[in-house]
Amino acid sequence: MDAEIIAVGSELLTPDHTDSNSLFLTRRLNENGIEVRLKTIVGDDRERLAAVFRAALKRSELIILTGGLGPTEDDINRDVVAEVLRRPLREIAEIRQRLESLFQRLGRKMSENNLRQAMVPEGAAWLENKNGTAPGIWIEHKGRTIVLLPGPPRELEAMFDAACLPRLTRLAAGNRIRARVLKVVGLPESEVDQRIAPIYKTYANPTTTILAISGAIEVHLRAHAPSAEAADARLGELAEKIEAILGDHVFATHGETLEEVVGMYLVMNQKTVAVAESSTGGLLAERLTRTPGSSKYFLGGAVCYSNTLKVRLASVPENLLEKHGAVSKPVARAMAEGIRRNTGADIGVGITGIAGPGGGTAEKPVGLVFISMADERGTEVREFRFPGDRARVRLWATQAALELIRRRIRS
Repeated sequence: MDAEIIAVGSELLTPDHTDSNSLFLTRRLNENGIEVRLKTIVGDDRERLAAVFRAALKRSELIILTGGLGPTEDDINRDVVAEVLRRPLREIAEIRQRLESLFQRLGRKMSENNLRQAMVPEGAAWLENKNGTAPGIWIEHKGRTIVLLPGPPRELEAMFDAACLPRLTRLAAGNRIRARVLKVVGLPESEVDQRIAPIYKTYANPTTTILAISGAIEVHLRAHAPSAEAADARLGELAEKIEAILGDHVFATHGETLEEVVGMYLVMNQKTVAVAESSTGGLLAERLTRTPGSSKYFLGGAVCYSNTLKVRLASVPENLLEKHGAVSKPVARAMAEGIRRNTGADIGVGITGIAGPGGGTAEKPVGLVFISMADERGTEVREFRFPGDRARVRLWATQAALELIRRRIRS
């Protein structure tokens, strides 16, 4: 079964509102073997909505419309659907009674326009709304299933889970969709694709999508099968082949973040870490502590933004700062070694660089970052040149630092 979602509401076409309902519905539908092939956002315009809905009827077996079921004039979904399907609206006495009882309990007079919510296209079933006033609508029409759901997420989510999922599960019997995400670091998107395309192109199922995200490349795999177990088996077969090609550039096989993976390795190896940060301003420490239980391996850190604090908190020799400058390999090395020594951590990490937008020179441009890691085996210093704005340089610097820790522990 292929599904299509039509999110209705002029507010969704502004920069101030996000269509979170479609994300929820897609997740629930995928979990139950239904693929979402198209999403559309339409403003509160009858002609445009009618055109989109007519097109959906031609191509999709399941059509879900969200929003537009309230009492106001801009709530047009039920009217447009009834008109396109040529099913006149009928008032449902039970819905009217529920609305009247609700307003009586609230001690408020019900305005006449609330009765619009009691109107349902002829032959349709209505879905109880336990968290609001507008009921949902379920229509079977010439081999198509049309579902109208209220816009407020609290109402939509409860109604969909209680009233729609049981019916849709029966309609989608015999198909399950499973997904897996492999995360890759240290390779650009183009090279990842070049290496693995000869493998994934031989598979029609699972399908493969490669995405560049902040700090990593994601390989998304999706499989269809009669059961979840069979779909997982298909995913496992392709994922294993991709991992063999990409090697230890793959740091996660089920969507884990790099900081989660690093934390796992630190716990497994009973290692602790401390950080001294300049250009990243504490971002590495923040990422290391995102994971619950990070107190087992993260001892703490120092934001050594000034040269004075590099000396005081990370024991960087003043002569190194004078001779090489704050952004240099010797200073990064001294920061890692100093914070390790001062905290008693097994691993010390030092980061210094120029995040921009100002402060760069021809010799030391914006994006230049030195990252150092010190442990009992010695100290490693790496030089990076990250493109992009200040936020991107800082993020990529922490990603590179986490990757240095991961590789060091794995080795």
